[in-house]
Amino acid sequence: MIMQTRTDSAQAIDERNNERMHFRTKPSIKAVIQRAAALSGMDDSTFTMNAAYQAAQATIAAHERTHLQPVDHATFFRALEQAPLASPALQAAFERHRETVIVK
Repeated sequence: MIMQTRTDSAQAIDERNNERMHFRTKPSIKAVIQRAAALSGMDDSTFTMNAAYQAAQATIAAHERTHLQPVDHATFFRALEQAPLASPALQAAFERHRETVIVK
């Protein structure tokens, strides 16, 4: 039997806990969370916060990064290095951008 222990990853953030989050759940879900929290040596709130925080970080990372399989690396970088010339429509779009967007 493998026993997993969890650490309080949200505790490492040096900020006061002054924000509240409220949600309702089904009794069976609450019971599972309470059991897992107890097995991990955490209270329900700490366990839930850590699970939500880790899931949020994983979701953000999945949307901010692109992971290529090794077989795709060469094709991807070749496409970057040998990019086609801008079409007249793309050149016109760049010109409209220069004329309408103010960069500070």
